[in-house]
Amino acid sequence: LGGLLHFPAGTVDADTFVLTLPMAQQQEVLTLFVFIGGLSAGTGMIIVETIALSTMVCNDLVMPLLLRRPWARLQQRKDLSGLLLAIRRGAIALILLLGYIYFRAAGEAYALVAIGLISFSAVAQFAPAIFGGMYWKGGRRSGAIAGLSAGFAVWIYTLLLPSFAKSGWLPLSFLQEGLLGIELLKPQQLFGLAGMDEISHCLFWSMLANIGCYIGVSLAGRADAAETSQATLFVDVFKHGGQGTGSQFWRGSAQFEDLLALVGRFLGPERARAAFRNYARQRGVIGVEELTADAGLVHFAETLLAGAIGSASARVMVSSVVKEEPLGLDEVMNILDEASQVRAYSHKLEQKSRELEAATGELREANERLKELDRMKDDFMSSVTHELRTPLTSIRAFSEILLDSPDMEIAERQNFLGIITSETERLTRLVNQVLDMAKIESGRSEWQNEELDLREVIEQSIASTSQLYRDKGAALATDFAGDVPSIVADRDRLIQVMLNLLSNAVKFVPANSGRVSVRLGLQGEALRVDVQDNGPGIRKEDQPVIFEKFRQAGDVMTDKPQGTGLGLPISRQIIEHFGGRLWVDSEPGRGATFSFTLPLANVSSQKLAA
Repeated sequence: LGGLLHFPAGTVDADTFVLTLPMAQQQEVLTLFVFIGGLSAGTGMIIVETIALSTMVCNDLVMPLLLRRPWARLQQRKDLSGLLLAIRRGAIALILLLGYIYFRAAGEAYALVAIGLISFSAVAQFAPAIFGGMYWKGGRRSGAIAGLSAGFAVWIYTLLLPSFAKSGWLPLSFLQEGLLGIELLKPQQLFGLAGMDEISHCLFWSMLANIGCYIGVSLAGRADAAETSQATLFVDVFKHGGQGTGSQFWRGSAQFEDLLALVGRFLGPERARAAFRNYARQRGVIGVEELTADAGLVHFAETLLAGAIGSASARVMVSSVVKEEPLGLDEVMNILDEASQVRAYSHKLEQKSRELEAATGELREANERLKELDRMKDDFMSSVTHELRTPLTSIRAFSEILLDSPDMEIAERQNFLGIITSETERLTRLVNQVLDMAKIESGRSEWQNEELDLREVIEQSIASTSQLYRDKGAALATDFAGDVPSIVADRDRLIQVMLNLLSNAVKFVPANSGRVSVRLGLQGEALRVDVQDNGPGIRKEDQPVIFEKFRQAGDVMTDKPQGTGLGLPISRQIIEHFGGRLWVDSEPGRGATFSFTLPLANVSSQKLAA
């Protein structure tokens, strides 16, 4: 940034800004230090990179090729360390020469940073195959090769060849007009994709081709057993990492002296013996001569060789001194039995885990339900206690007045006795409701079923509550169907339901303007009864609550109407016992309609018989 601000654009090479800036300020000493530091850094990077590349060329390209060629006669040589050094030194010289040739051919048209980005784009082509092999079992060797080939082909076409064109080694028409003059094949605007820098453009198309070919060819191809096994070991490395080197799947014979001599040929005798001595010490063996050439030692020797000549060459060299024996049928069956047992045990554990999670969820729900029932019980006890205390207080107060006033006038005495009788009846109703609920829930309630006319039951209930309606100034209307079939039920229980619905309706309608209507009609194979009022209505969220025992449509004592909240729960249980259904339809400010259905006599008899 400082160089771009200080020097006019294009007058100084950006790669030399670090030197030209102190030189422009006449800072000779600083320039010298910068030069020495830059030379050291550049030399260090070249040394590290060329050594790493030469090692890869030697281990993964040259040595596997030589070891597979009989004419190389490497098996007859006792010490190959000199050969390895010669190959690596030759690779270093070749790498430096190729780098210099590219710089002279095309590098002068690019800054150093741009050349590095071109290299990084090439290295990025290995990413799909590497990460796919680590995390995807479906990846195939053919897919990886196809992806790498396609990715590098696009990289060469969109980035490498344009660098030669800019340096004059290829005609500029290739860059400006595209291959064969086809505009869609412009290397830096491929298929018309413009607006991106050349690096991003290359990465987009090369990764698209690379990943697409890798996945497509892998899915289209078919893997053999060895490829599937390798994929499983790589993807599930942590699952199989604790199983050692796979000694249960290896059978063979090897001589310790052969392994030691093999490693010594590449690492040197002293270094090889020291490595085996450390291995023996870790295994608790006194001397290296006591080591057994088992699968673990073979794997250890292969690991040592892989560090010197690469994993592919190490596998070839180890296989030359190790005689593997095929697994017998009994051994294979034992291994399969063990694997099947482990798999079955794993499935059982998963099933038990799911069952435990389900049981835990059920216990959690049951615990929450118990807490809710406990809270409702407390509310019920508080409500019942309140309802019991009020009439008992009145009875006691008026009884004491009567006891302390023997000369009280007869009219006033009759009034007090009437109040005591009314409060006693109120207590009786409360106790009866609690007992009814307990009997119904425990199944000890006695039902006197008979064939009856539901219209008569409703008319009898209306007659019983007529005084309540007169006292409230409410109008009660009826609408009965002409021909109503009979039903089978307990008359007293149905009267109890109707009395509850009628008393609730008159309780909530406005005084002197209340209206309650009772309708009876046929609905399919059942009779339907509707009790409608013009009261304040019931909120949507309170409608399910009013049918729960110990609950009323209010959360505080001032909101709750007089009563225990047991009438509707008892009524619903009675209706459901006879095969019917009880529900409510209501909107705030528009009154409420309580409805229930009861099956006809023939349907009810069939249900009772079943």
